[in-house]
Amino acid sequence: MAAGMRKRGRAGPAARAVGLCGQWLRRAWQERRLLLLEPRYTLLVAACLCLAEVGITFWVIHRVAYTEIDWKAYMAEVEGVINGTYDYTQLRGDTGPLVYPAGFVYIFMGLYYATGRGTDIRMAQHIFAVLYLATLLLVFLIYHQTCKVPPFVFFFMCCASYRVHSIFVLRLFNDPVAMVLLFLSINLLLAQRWSWGCCCFSLAVSVKMNVLLFAPGLLFLLLMQFGLRGAFPKLGICAVLQVVLGLPFLLENPVGYVSRSFDLGRQFLFRWTVNWRFLPEALFLHRAFHLALLTVHLTLLLLFALCRWHRRKYPVTAEGSLQKEGSTPAPHTQPYPLNHGKIVSALFTSNFIGICFSRSLHYQFYVWYFHTLPYLLWATPARWLTHLLRLLVLGLIELSWNTYPSTSCSSGALHMCHAVILLQLWLGPQPFPRTIQHSKKAH
Repeated sequence: MAAGMRKRGRAGPAARAVGLCGQWLRRAWQERRLLLLEPRYTLLVAACLCLAEVGITFWVIHRVAYTEIDWKAYMAEVEGVINGTYDYTQLRGDTGPLVYPAGFVYIFMGLYYATGRGTDIRMAQHIFAVLYLATLLLVFLIYHQTCKVPPFVFFFMCCASYRVHSIFVLRLFNDPVAMVLLFLSINLLLAQRWSWGCCCFSLAVSVKMNVLLFAPGLLFLLLMQFGLRGAFPKLGICAVLQVVLGLPFLLENPVGYVSRSFDLGRQFLFRWTVNWRFLPEALFLHRAFHLALLTVHLTLLLLFALCRWHRRKYPVTAEGSLQKEGSTPAPHTQPYPLNHGKIVSALFTSNFIGICFSRSLHYQFYVWYFHTLPYLLWATPARWLTHLLRLLVLGLIELSWNTYPSTSCSSGALHMCHAVILLQLWLGPQPFPRTIQHSKKAH
C-alpha cells in the first residue's frame, strides 16, 4: 500500500504538468488567429519554427548537392597562415587573394582543423547548420524584444527561403559567420551591454567588411546614448580590437594588410551582379557611377539621422514622468533612454540604405539584410501597405535573389521593392519612445 501511495505521489506532479500542457495547447488552439498576429506570441512561434528548421536543414544537407564556390579558397588562404605566411599580399586561394580581415582567418582556421584540413565537407555543413539555427535564435530574440512584427511573417523568414538555406549549408560562405556575430552584438546592445555589443560588432567587422553598413546607425546610437565624449571609449573598443586581431599581419606588412582586408575600392565583376543587371557594363564599372551611389547613400543616411532617427530630448524626472518641451527643467532629471525599437530601427535602416545603393550585390550578400526585412516592412505602420502587399514585396525580393543568372527584370523588381521599403520607412510615423515608469521599489 505504501508503495502504491509513493507511485501516486510521484505521478501527481507529472499528471498536473501534462494537464497544464494540454490546457495551454487548447487555449493556443482557441486563440490561433491571435497566435499568428500578436507579437507577444513571437517566442512560441519561433520555437515551433526552429524545430521545423532542424528537420528542413538536415534534409537540405543530405538531399541537395553541395556546390563548391569559395570553401576551398578559404581553406587555402588560412593554410598559408598556418604555414607561417603573415604577409597579406602573399596569401591567396583558388579564387584570388585574401581580402577579408584577420577575424576571418582565425575563425576559418578553427574550421580548417575541425573539418580535417577542410576536406570533411559534411562536417562543415553541419557546423554551418548549427550556425544557421543560432542566427535564427538571435534574430527571434530581437523580434521578441521589439514586439512589432506579427508571428505569421516568421515562416517566410526561415522555412520558405531556398536561397538562404543554400548560402548557409550548401555554399559555406563567410557572410553567415559575420552576420551571426552582428546579431549577437545587437542583442547585447538591446540588453544595454554597450561595451560588449561594440566588441562583438568589431569582431563581426573583422570577419567581413559588409558589417560596416550598420556602422552609421551604431555611431548615431552611441552619440544619442552617451554624447560625443562618452561615445569615444566605445569606438575605441572597436578600433583596439581590430588592431589586436590584425597585429601579427600588421607587424609583417601593415600597408598590405590594410589595403587587402579593408579595400573599399575593390572592383566587382558584372557577371555576378544581382542588382544592376539592367545597366550597360561600361556604366556599371565607371567610377563616376560609384561616386554617385556613394553620394546618394551618404545623403540618405544624413536625412534619416536628422529627420527620422533623431529623438526629442525630453528628460525623465526621478519619478519617471516625461518633461514636456519648453517647461522648466526639474531637478534630478536624466537623459531619455533609447528603447528597443529605436536601436533596431537605426541599425536595420542604416544597413538597408547601404544595400540599396551598393555598387554590386552578389548572391551570398542576401543574408546581409534578409533577416531584417520583416522588421523593415512591418515595424512602421502604413495603411497603404497591407499585409498582402508586404508579403508580395517579400516574395518579389526572394524571387529576384533566386533568379540565376540575374536579368534586367529581376534587378528592376529588386530595386522597385527596395524603393517601396524606403518610402515606407520615410513616410511612416516616427516611433517616439514610450515613457518609462520607474517602480517604487527602485526608489
